[in-house]
Amino acid sequence: MKPITPMLWFDGQAEQAMNLYVSLFPDSKVLGVMRAPKGTPGTPEGQVLTASFRINGQEFTALNGGPQFKFNEAVSFVVHCDTQEEVDKYWNALTKDGGEESMCGWLKDKFGLSWQITPNYLIEKMQDQDPKKSQAVMQAMLQMRKIDIPTLKRAYESA
Repeated sequence: MKPITPMLWFDGQAEQAMNLYVSLFPDSKVLGVMRAPKGTPGTPEGQVLTASFRINGQEFTALNGGPQFKFNEAVSFVVHCDTQEEVDKYWNALTKDGGEESMCGWLKDKFGLSWQITPNYLIEKMQDQDPKKSQAVMQAMLQMRKIDIPTLKRAYESA
């Protein structure tokens, strides 16, 4: 069975989005760009129709489908991070140039795609067997936009 490839619908920014994601994540590569041939109805010759790429080992296809459909939080991509430096890198890059911060590690990039920038420390400590400690981490996280690992550690250690 072949892997499942997520198809991302953009309004004319498929190639721009692909280039951002490929530049940001490891093990990433442009796989191909399909441009409209002459005579394609409603699409100028040479305009990107689809862009195929791999980010962090997962293949995606971006489609320039038009303004009919928008991304929403019902689908998001989780970026697991080991360090605060990784959290900062992805958070800053994805909120840059019009991205929007949300709560609890969620954001929308400038194309409207939702991401969760999630430190592995958060997941580990929220599953702690000591309910006081896991609750303290949860309460600290609920106050944050970008997740701050040192603040989580202080909450965990003080519980």
